Amino acid sequence: MSGLFVSAAGTEIGKTFVSCALIHQLRAQHRKVQALKPVISGYDSHEAAASDSGLLLAALGEEPTPEAVARISPWRFAMPLSPHMAAKREGRSVSFAPLLRFCQEALAVPETITIIEGVGGVMAPVNDDETVLDWMALLKLPVLLVGGSYLGAISHMLTAAEAVLRRDLSIAGIVLSESKEQPVDLAETAESIARFLPQVKMLTVPRLASFKDAPDITRLVNNL
Repeated sequence: MSGLFVSAAGTEIGKTFVSCALIHQLRAQHRKVQALKPVISGYDSHEAAASDSGLLLAALGEEPTPEAVARISPWRFAMPLSPHMAAKREGRSVSFAPLLRFCQEALAVPETITIIEGVGGVMAPVNDDETVLDWMALLKLPVLLVGGSYLGAISHMLTAAEAVLRRDLSIAGIVLSESKEQPVDLAETAESIARFLPQVKMLTVPRLASFKDAPDITRLVNNL
């Protein structure tokens, strides 16, 4: 089993961009890779290509057909809310047993690296009783944490990292993606976080037009 769980200190701070960059770089190394975005909220089937699921498929070299999106994102909700709230709007819920089974079946594919992108931040509720952190703890995969450089990003990242480490999960690395709004110096943010997490590898990513231009993220996860 070879896999990685991509989570974050919050939402809308670059998880999908980082996941796409990592997929692109692994494929460039001729590694066999698959990606899952099992739970997605704010999904509009008319804008599939621009969705997180569509972007992941593009990084894999696939078209965002309804079948392809359904294959990597079985739990899709229209409202741009926390999954448990978005699901309730549709009279649905995300049950952990099938969610875990879906991920485990993908992880069992031989000689394939499986990138699982979470939803929201580390503590985002997936349903009324369980969070993304619970999901990660049951899968026991290394975690790649994504953060930003906005005001408050240092505290958010340190809190997320502590939560992950308290559940005996390994942090494969931290990627800090330069924030568009309320920017704080990216290098200074990274230096501040590194003082409290000296054992964790870190990479900074400036704002870029394409994930294909991202620095080498594979060096953080070279044990995959």
